[in-house]
Amino acid sequence: MTRKIDGKIVAFKVKSQEQEAPQAAAPAQPAVEVEHMHEDMQRPEKLLGTTYKLKTPEHISEHSLFITINDVVLNEGTEHEVRRPFEVFINSKSLEHFQWIVALTRIMSAVFRKGGDCTFLVEELRSVFDPRGGYWNKGKYVPSLIAEIGNVIEQHLTEIGMLGKPEVDEHQQAFLEAKKAELEGKTEEVEESGNFPPSATLCYKCHNKSVIVKDGCQTCLNCGDSKCG
Repeated sequence: MTRKIDGKIVAFKVKSQEQEAPQAAAPAQPAVEVEHMHEDMQRPEKLLGTTYKLKTPEHISEHSLFITINDVVLNEGTEHEVRRPFEVFINSKSLEHFQWIVALTRIMSAVFRKGGDCTFLVEELRSVFDPRGGYWNKGKYVPSLIAEIGNVIEQHLTEIGMLGKPEVDEHQQAFLEAKKAELEGKTEEVEESGNFPPSATLCYKCHNKSVIVKDGCQTCLNCGDSKCG
């Protein structure tokens, strides 16, 4: 193929054979297979476990409950590495609650191994109320022993990253700190939960006995919930 040059030649360049040859297509990157939790997954020989000690008032249970949650690590060593609960065990010297504890742990373990979002278990357990009434444990109202087990499950799921920690903005945190500072020195008696005045009432949001009336407004010193918005 010829080409007529109408203008003045001001520069030139010689093409190499590499430039003339068509560039080879880049090799396709193999698709990364991300492993997810599913019910057909075989139990690994070794799992990471965390044990929580749950001490309740003596009229609920004379002995402590030890809740062990074993986790499996998926996609270990990759950017998709996650830690997911695989099974749960609850042990106690007391045999009073043996039957329903065994049933509860088997159901929860089955939900864990099913895969997907298992965080709904927390609210389901925490919504169980004892018909005989709840109890106070370390200054916090607990509607039932099952609800307190739900609190432990929530703590574990938060630690492994499945649940986010409740956020309090800096202005709200500063407001709460100012409220606590105003109360310091006015009373020597504090609740077992830590630095809440004995006149504080129950917060129906976080279940702590930490609601006070300040400037005509009911405010929770623990979670910041306020009737005044």
